[in-house]
Amino acid sequence: MQKLLMAVMVLALSACSSVQTSWDYNPEVNFSGFTTYAWVTQSGDESQYHLDGLMDERVRSAINNDLAAKGLTQTSQPEAQLLVNYLTKVDTKVDVDTFTNYYGYNPYYSYYGPGWGWGNPWGPGSASTQTQVREYDVGTLIVDIVDKATGKLIWRGSLSNIIRDKDTPQERTQFINEAVNKILANYPPKAGS
Repeated sequence: MQKLLMAVMVLALSACSSVQTSWDYNPEVNFSGFTTYAWVTQSGDESQYHLDGLMDERVRSAINNDLAAKGLTQTSQPEAQLLVNYLTKVDTKVDVDTFTNYYGYNPYYSYYGPGWGWGNPWGPGSASTQTQVREYDVGTLIVDIVDKATGKLIWRGSLSNIIRDKDTPQERTQFINEAVNKILANYPPKAGS
């Protein structure tokens, strides 16, 4: 649970290629007809479901702001057409790097000319192969939108990235806002996307 609480807290939004955003939706749904939404109400112990209070507030605020910018109005659950929810998860990935260094005396094929130094695999000298294995965590933030009338999931967006530490509350708020903006960039879905 502690790892899950840290997932969104340290989910970084750098411009590097590790950021992966994806969407899925029901193409038979007319999204233009929806104008109101409410948050899913969890039954039972919510501490097993959402982040700590500060991060939960940041995520909900970012989603509320983004949906309002798209013309949706937050209302009570009985009056809402859509139900909104978010989830977080952390997956541990393994990266294996193997590299070989060639060194020693190589009179013909040394990178720096004849003599001692970094060698070449095609000439005399020694080789040293090293393998580095590192584990890293990838955090994922998922936003779900459900059609309240049918109770079916009609849209899902997610963003995954390598977890990096963010120290200040301002940085945490900024990366949550950016993450939600990227996730909801395809809501409502565009034709053919």
